[in-house]
Parts: sequence; C-alpha cells; structure tokens
Amino acid sequence: METGMLTPRNIPQKSSARIRCPHCGNDVDFFEIADGVVLTTRYLQNTDGSFTQEGDESQVLGEIKFFCGECNQDLSQYHNRFLEMLF
Repeated sequence: METGMLTPRNIPQKSSARIRCPHCGNDVDFFEIADGVVLTTRYLQNTDGSFTQEGDESQVLGEIKFFCGECNQDLSQYHNRFLEMLF
C-alpha cells in the first residue's frame, strides 16, 4: 500500500450526530416550548432614572417539548440529544 493513501477507516464520515426531522428533513431550525416557567429579571436603576438589565434566570416547572422549526413536528424524542449538544 502506498504511504499517504486513505483507507476506508481513515476517510472522515459524515456526522450522524445531527438531529434531522423525519417529517420534512430539516436539520437546522428547532425550538423548545416550556410549560410553567418562572422568569426572574433583575434590573439596576441608573442615576438618570433609566434601568439597565442586570441579568435574568428562569425556572421551568412543567414539561419541555422540542419541535422542528420548519414543519412544527413534535421532536421531543430528540430533546435529550439536543441537550447533550447544547454548548
């Protein structure tokens, strides 16, 4: 075998880690919907009376669902994979 030649084991494989909607094929656009969310936003008042957002935090008390952003198909079975790949 010639040096530098790629063998089947050396050829990069297309990533199968991508989530793909089985209904429409979308693999780019997704969204979550969470039930029972408490959103707390903290503000500081400036000397001129205006406000600046200091930060926010949220607490989800209910169910979270994961959807295709193209066809709105419920993809909640992929939600754990989505969470693993969220950086």
